[in-house]
Parts: sequence; C-alpha cells; structure tokens
Amino acid sequence: MSTDLYCVMGHPVAHSQSPWIHTRFAELTGQDMLYTKREIPLDHFPGSVQAFIDEGGHGCNVTVPFKFEAALLATHTSERAKLAQACNHLTFKPGQILADNTDGIGLVHDLLHGAGVVLAGQRVLLMGAGGGAAGVLGPLIQAKPAQICVANRTLPKAEQLVARHLPLAALHNVELSAHDLQGLEAQFDIIINGTASSLGGQGVPVSAHVLAPGALAYDMMYGAAAKPFLDWAHNHGAVPRDGLGMLVAQAAEAFALWRGVMPPAAQVLAELRVHLGH
Repeated sequence: MSTDLYCVMGHPVAHSQSPWIHTRFAELTGQDMLYTKREIPLDHFPGSVQAFIDEGGHGCNVTVPFKFEAALLATHTSERAKLAQACNHLTFKPGQILADNTDGIGLVHDLLHGAGVVLAGQRVLLMGAGGGAAGVLGPLIQAKPAQICVANRTLPKAEQLVARHLPLAALHNVELSAHDLQGLEAQFDIIINGTASSLGGQGVPVSAHVLAPGALAYDMMYGAAAKPFLDWAHNHGAVPRDGLGMLVAQAAEAFALWRGVMPPAAQVLAELRVHLGH
C-alpha cells in the first residue's frame, strides 16, 4: 500500500501550518498519508493541480489567492462552495475534482467554542469580499446574528457577494448589507478581518469607531500577518483573536471528508499553540 499524498497550494504558502496540522491529525488517527506545501506561481494554478493529480495526489487544501480559481476547476461542487463560488479544498477521484469549502464551519466553530462568543443576535462586520470572506459568509448567516455588514475596498465586489446570499439571509432573518470600507458609521459586536491587508502588511482598513464596547476583533490570518490587526484591536479596547482556531477547525472538517474520521481538533490546536510559542 502506498502512502496517500495531500498538500496545500497557495501564494505565499511558506508560513502555512497546514502540513503540521494534517501530519498530527494523521498520527492521532492512524492514517497513512503525506501532506506537504506547494508555492504556486500566480498564473500556474490549474497546471499545478493537474501535475499533483498526475503524481497520485488524493486532495489539496487551497489558500490565498486561488480559492475562486479552484472552484472553477471542479467537476463537482458542494452547495456551500457553490454559494461562496470559492473553495478551500479539493478531492481528486478518477476523472473528477470535487470542491468544498470548510472555511465558514471552521470560523463559526472557533467563534462559538474557541472565543466563546454568542453569534445569535449580534452585529457582525465582515471586512473583505475575496475567497476567504466568500467562504465564511454562508455559515455566519446560518448562525443567525441580527445583522452582517460586508465591507470591501471595492463596493461592487461586496454587493455581488451580498446579493448571492440574500435568500439565505432572508431565510434566517438576518439583515445583510454591503458597504465600502470608508465611512462606516455603525458599531459592531464582532469584527472579522477577511481582507488581504494582513498579508500585505497594510494598515487596518477601518476606523476604530466601528468597535462596540467589548467587541471581538477576529483576524482570519494568524502569526505575524495578524499581529498589526490584533495590536490595533487591543489598543482600542477590543478583544483580539487570531485565526489559528479557524485554521485547525476547517482543516479537521477537510480531513474528515478526505479520510472518513474526525480528528481531535481541540487537542491539535492546543499543541499547535505550544508549537508556535503562543
């Protein structure tokens, strides 16, 4: 029996902790698999996926900036990936590429169980309209906050993402709106940074007055990339939290879909924080 091959594809990907996480999942659940990371040139994603399939790859996680492109490659797409039009992992079967998105499940799980916040009835600001934000909006709506404002540097992108999710929002009685990042005047209980500002080392794209007293400020990134946003949140009286819990939770869901066994995500998150010196 040969070892099953998996990887994460992204640009950049050197910082990724996904290989550490999935290797630990495999050890704890007795799975014979090898998980690596691959830095993909920006214009070579489809070819890189095909090359990995040709090498015998069983599946891959997909990170920035290929989540929209990955969804377009799929021959079969889950309902949540269809809604997002983005996916964070692919499964390869003979003649088939299956796309799914576990980002939103991972985020909501970490908000509820890691951060210990109540999402129902809350005011949520989701910053960004790229692949990461697209993947989490549906599950956020299903958690039934009172309102979600999707704010993006380019308003039309936010409006398109919101329009796609309006029927789901109506079903769950969630007020859903789009806004540009400048000029936000409302306050929010939960602010989620799904923009590329963290990776680019840019400043926080909104004013601190969006933070309601005691607000949770959550960056979907982790490590050095998340530090400026987390420092900003702390300096303005908010509760900062990085995306490490989301990373492990979405990875656990993907692992379960690939291997048919749910790994102990809470244990691995605790070990990862020790591993990283958090």
